[in-house]
Amino acid sequence: QVQLVESGGGLVQAGGSLRLSCAASGRTAGSYAMGWFRQAPGKEREFVATITWTGDSTYYADSKKGRFTISRDNAKNTVYLQMNSLKPEDTAVYYCAAHNRGTWESPLAYGYWGQGTQVTVSS
Repeated sequence: QVQLVESGGGLVQAGGSLRLSCAASGRTAGSYAMGWFRQAPGKEREFVATITWTGDSTYYADSKKGRFTISRDNAKNTVYLQMNSLKPEDTAVYYCAAHNRGTWESPLAYGYWGQGTQVTVSS
């Protein structure tokens, strides 16, 4: 079992930045590739980024490249999502998830999820 807890969300003005954190606990927490997804009201859960368990490789949704950066600190069992130049359309609940098997972009490929953290970007 892996438990994931997100933090760092909040209200920010357009053009601002936020850094989300995802603390993982559990015996094998550090051995998973970890991803970030987001879900806006009335929309499907959307892939944002994934990082391999070593941290050597990262994958981003095309629309997030250049503004969002995923990273991890395995000594702290924590994954981060740095978000810059935020836009109102980035408003959503952001979730971290531990990858199980399958394509990085699919929520079905992730076996453990956090409860989410709300990010609201005002115009």
